[in-house]
Amino acid sequence: MPIATRYPGLTTEANNMSHLVELDARRRVALGRLGRPEHTRYLVTEESDGTLILSPAVVMTVHEAALLRNPELVAQIEADQADASRAVRSTHRRARTT
Repeated sequence: MPIATRYPGLTTEANNMSHLVELDARRRVALGRLGRPEHTRYLVTEESDGTLILSPAVVMTVHEAALLRNPELVAQIEADQADASRAVRSTHRRARTT
């Protein structure tokens, strides 16, 4: 019997799967294969009913955030990245490690 039949009003979507996870003795959870490998940090939001929502997050400096709020600068950066002929070769030399 499908789960939606046993629990009227419950809907499931292919893109929105629920998984049961358990906390260890220190109240940690292992996500294992859940989520995407490129997501290594999450912002946790606690709802009033105790529901925890994990949203993929990145950390950036205040300066990076300010630069990204400048649409003209973002457009210029994207144009530079899209056109390899605009690349500038670095003249900085790395120190050799032995």
